[in-house]
Amino acid sequence: MRGRIIRLIIICIVFLPLLMWVVWVVTPKTKLVAAIIDKTVLTKEGQEHISLNWVLNHERYTKTSKDAYDIGHDYFGFFPQSEEKFRIKGLERFSLNQLEQLSIDADMIYFTDTYGIYNNEWYQHRNVNERSGMLYGGLSNKDIEILRLMKDKHKLIMAEFNTIGSPTMSENRTQFENMFKLKWTGWTARYFNNLDPKVNKEIPQWLIRNYKKSHNNRWPFKRSGIAFVNDNDQVTILEDGVHLTNPLPHIITNNYGQENLSLPEKIKYPFWFDVMVPDQKVNQIVSKFEISANEKGLKELKKYGIPSEFPAVTMHRDRDYTFYYFSGDFSDNAINITSSYFKGVSFFQSFFYSDHDPMERASFFWKFYRPMLTDILDDYNETLQQ
Repeated sequence: MRGRIIRLIIICIVFLPLLMWVVWVVTPKTKLVAAIIDKTVLTKEGQEHISLNWVLNHERYTKTSKDAYDIGHDYFGFFPQSEEKFRIKGLERFSLNQLEQLSIDADMIYFTDTYGIYNNEWYQHRNVNERSGMLYGGLSNKDIEILRLMKDKHKLIMAEFNTIGSPTMSENRTQFENMFKLKWTGWTARYFNNLDPKVNKEIPQWLIRNYKKSHNNRWPFKRSGIAFVNDNDQVTILEDGVHLTNPLPHIITNNYGQENLSLPEKIKYPFWFDVMVPDQKVNQIVSKFEISANEKGLKELKKYGIPSEFPAVTMHRDRDYTFYYFSGDFSDNAINITSSYFKGVSFFQSFFYSDHDPMERASFFWKFYRPMLTDILDDYNETLQQ
């Protein structure tokens, strides 16, 4: 009996992935032309848009009736090559007629990242935790124009964290804000599992330096916490046990998001996010960030005009246009594109992450981003077929 069970387990291990792959292969393809903009691509793996490509591939959305999206090729932005060489193929090179044609051909547009590439990141001998001159980045005039064209044609528009943050020029930021009735406060933030720079080498040196400038050259933090920084280089730190009852930011989703976008009621988010203020007469807040600040932490936030709750997913869905803004680096997750080739792989999602690790982001992909984006694309595709 025991031998039979062992053989059955071996058969499942060997043949179940094959079956899942076969089911994925025979799943019908759906043409959905997506204009993907990513200006922060350090490797050909396309980390800043990998989650989007995972969903497109898994759900069999293709750029033509036959061809799937290529993560290293099918986007507009920065293209890395060998030996520190690169090519820039962004919308900046497009004429107005070409932008018009793109807005006709594309069903949707997604700005995954406009932060760009900086000298210290690209040239390997530099310190990646220090600021330096920019090679390429920011929301450009042509980006604004394609957004306007896509909006006028009632196409699906998605954008996320840092689309209008640094290094975007203030004029283009204002145009984006006016176009979608969504204003950036100037603040961005991130959770760090250890704020001691001797232990955690991921803390940017510029962040420490800017904090010290206005705090008597002191950096007293040793625990986990959240660092807030604004576009004027002001920095404030909320530390666990001092300002926070729970150091991890969480995303809380309302009933609409749970019922229509398959989102969990609550999930941690340990990466970069921005503090946005939408016009709620035009936009709907689907999910919000929650900072678990105590009395001292709330006082610190109030000092800088930072709310303890602010949007994570903002939506405008009406006859005039469909728009989603994700106030975090949502499409950047530690996942493997290979798993997208297996139908039903989400049933085994718990094998891909550990909930005990506060820094892991794979659970966010499986529980939040993947189901949300799948529902958005499926719903939009249905409107295209009508």
